[in-house]
Amino acid sequence: MYRFKIGELGEQVFWLKDGEREHLVKVLRLVKGDKVLGFDNSGAEWLGEIAKITAKSVACRILSQHYPAVEAHSLIYLVVGLTKSEKMAWIIQKGTELGMSGLVPLRARRSVMRLAGSKALERVERWQKIASEAGKQSRRVRVPLIQNVSDWQELPDKLPAFTQWIIPYEAEKVQPLSKLLPTLDFKNPIAIIIGPEGGFAQAEMAFARENLGAASVTLGPRILRVETAALVALTLVLAAGGDLE
Repeated sequence: MYRFKIGELGEQVFWLKDGEREHLVKVLRLVKGDKVLGFDNSGAEWLGEIAKITAKSVACRILSQHYPAVEAHSLIYLVVGLTKSEKMAWIIQKGTELGMSGLVPLRARRSVMRLAGSKALERVERWQKIASEAGKQSRRVRVPLIQNVSDWQELPDKLPAFTQWIIPYEAEKVQPLSKLLPTLDFKNPIAIIIGPEGGFAQAEMAFARENLGAASVTLGPRILRVETAALVALTLVLAAGGDLE
């Protein structure tokens, strides 16, 4: 059954608007009487029957409400140093499928990509659309928020003060992520900071440790690409929290 992001929710009806309405009418060619599923990022999902189609919206009569057990038990965020656009898009798509709660694109000293102003806003809008589409495909009821491109100094305000920060680092030789996982409190948010193609500079690592309390970890003896490191770390953390069982 087709799923849509709800534009407006009433007591007995929900409405699909803008792109969702266009997709239902022009692409899927659904008609009055067809049944659809709607979600609104609250964790709930509604079964609806198309009651009326207008030029601006589709009204669906609510038949039932459900709370699918599809979201991760813990809030796990990715903070990713700006990398090539196709890599970031891939991380967002697959991270959404796995269960990440959100992503913060980070300006890093060694980032290949440079984004600012209107270009940054346009790129974030595109990335959010990718997250929304991946959320639909994976039947999630909460779409991860892709935040605006940020600098290091902005990170403390991007997530709650009690967030636990983890930063995989190629020079880390002592603490593997596997040993850190049992010490995490999965009742509180966790953020994983992933470096760009060139890795993090020493000053950036110092900022992460001193201002975020980030724990540096190793993901093994081999150097991983940005997109590989992001999804490996995310998967291991989600599994440790019991979200891939």
